[in-house]
Amino acid sequence: MDKKEKHEDSSCNKFQEEMSALEDNVKKLYEFRDHYFEHHTIEEAALKDQRVQDKLQETIRCFQNFDCSKVKSEARARYYYLLGRAHDVLPSHSPEAETALAKAVKLDPQLVEAWNQLGETYWKRNNVKEARNCFQGALNKKKNMVSLRNLSILVRQENVATREEKVKNVEEGLELARQAVEMEASDPESWMVLGNAYLATFFTVQQNPRTLKLAMAAYKRAEADAVGKNNPDLHYNKAVALKFEEEYASALEEYARACELNPSWDTPSSQQQQLLQYLDSTMELVQSRGRLKAKKLQAFLQSIETKQLGPYEGGQYTAPNGLSVNLRLQPLSSLQTGINCEVVVLGKVICSVRNDDSVPFTFCVMDKDKSVCAVTVYNIASGKGVIIGDSVAIPEPFVTHVSFTYNDKKYSFTSIRVDNPLVMVVNCKKVGRDKLAGTQLSTFHMPH
Repeated sequence: MDKKEKHEDSSCNKFQEEMSALEDNVKKLYEFRDHYFEHHTIEEAALKDQRVQDKLQETIRCFQNFDCSKVKSEARARYYYLLGRAHDVLPSHSPEAETALAKAVKLDPQLVEAWNQLGETYWKRNNVKEARNCFQGALNKKKNMVSLRNLSILVRQENVATREEKVKNVEEGLELARQAVEMEASDPESWMVLGNAYLATFFTVQQNPRTLKLAMAAYKRAEADAVGKNNPDLHYNKAVALKFEEEYASALEEYARACELNPSWDTPSSQQQQLLQYLDSTMELVQSRGRLKAKKLQAFLQSIETKQLGPYEGGQYTAPNGLSVNLRLQPLSSLQTGINCEVVVLGKVICSVRNDDSVPFTFCVMDKDKSVCAVTVYNIASGKGVIIGDSVAIPEPFVTHVSFTYNDKKYSFTSIRVDNPLVMVVNCKKVGRDKLAGTQLSTFHMPH
């Protein structure tokens, strides 16, 4: 080997060592961010972004003495990818990250990691079209978990003209999320995205409680990892699912956890307050019998008649599974927690409960014995709910006895959940299919 070859070999080894060091420094930067709460107390949450910024500056200094001008384009592309990834560690958009990553993909168009990271930078400045192009382009080059899960989110969030298109996008997003999890079952971010996809399915396709349970199972898998456990997005989205499972105490705790992990993020706090207001209103209206005066209540009581059972007056109904079920009329006070088989309840609507969310539609019903409970109705179109004075019959009611304490306040009331409004009889008639609707709600995902 002549002197020239030895020099080139030595330079190559030195370059590889320096690149390896840069890789290691960027890895440590992301580990510092993602594992912050394993080494710091929750009281230090507000300092996280500044400390990550300080760590970023330390990392960037490692790049400054690195000369990549004399190496091959693929190696330079790797350098600019690492530089861009370092700059992209913070939640806000970084022009430096976008510039470096654009150079990386120009130097090596086959560098999938750089395309995915560039997509993240576009996403952070709300350039969704270019972000999606980057993720789709990376996926076309090589099937990978990051592109799949990011496309799952963007497909579900796309603005479309019709509900049919929205349903199609949500179903596609769910399939992409499933594929991401299949590629790496230990990745907490992919499990969170799958949970969000199930939650979107609940609101867009059908408000089926089984779908919420699938979302919760995915969130549980995400939370099993230390990175997922300390992700405020996960706790926020978990709170949303718990709220619609009507697990109110757990939902409030998850909102609080999201607030603790990211004190500068206002949404969890405002959603928690919104839920508390809803619970306050529901409990107060149940206890006060809708704030109606005695004369009005007496008139409602006298107007309750068994003929208002409509098709259920004969003591039978056809369940959603097609089976014929015997029914007996029972008072609200006799209902047990869970499904009350072969039972029908009848009462008058005495008030509706204000809810900033469109789901569920909530009202209070009073029966002949003056017992009152809340009724939460899912899958019903906006503006198609019941009004004060309507008679309502509900077969085989699913009952929850809400009872918990939060911030030293006791919450206690009984609630009936109706997932399929078609089983209800309102003013002697079964609810028609024209009253059904799909409702949409957004989860939260911060691009990383």
